[in-house]
Amino acid sequence: MWRAEYDIPSKGWLNVIGMLLQPDQNFRKLASKLFLVFFLAVATAALACAAVPSPQLADHILIVKSKRTMTLMHGAKVLKSYSVALGTVPVGPKERQGDHKTPEGNYVISAKNSHSQFHFALRISYPSAEDKARARKLGVSPGGDIMIHGLASSFAFLGALHRKTDWTDGCIAVTNPEIEEIWSLVSVGTTVEIRP
Repeated sequence: MWRAEYDIPSKGWLNVIGMLLQPDQNFRKLASKLFLVFFLAVATAALACAAVPSPQLADHILIVKSKRTMTLMHGAKVLKSYSVALGTVPVGPKERQGDHKTPEGNYVISAKNSHSQFHFALRISYPSAEDKARARKLGVSPGGDIMIHGLASSFAFLGALHRKTDWTDGCIAVTNPEIEEIWSLVSVGTTVEIRP
């Protein structure tokens, strides 16, 4: 028994050091059992970590404005789909700063902001060269700062109800739990296609 044979307080620290330097047969058995338990625990933890697949990252985001949907894709495989809110003027492509329209065209995720006033935000690379040329012909600024984002903390309680109306200045909005999930599945450089 450990208590009977290794009563550390009654033997003192010098005796403990002596036991470690010159262990008897019982101490060796105990040490090998503890090592075996430790080894099995580490091996089990390593196997559990290896068995959990890492999530597949999206390589393309498809937003269909008329359906108010955003789909994360990897190749032809749909990873996840979300319902979204758009700019307050949802029909037609963004033409100028302040028109409250959501752009249409092909872009990429150009940055990620974890300190956005709208929880998390993924910046879309609007305006493209085509957007800039169109705005130049009209003699206006094309605008910018188009994001996929969550909800401001003061409106987070709305959750999915925020989608009852298009309310952004041209961005694509989802709930905060959704933007957290999207954040983990989308990298900078992911392509974004926004269809009418």
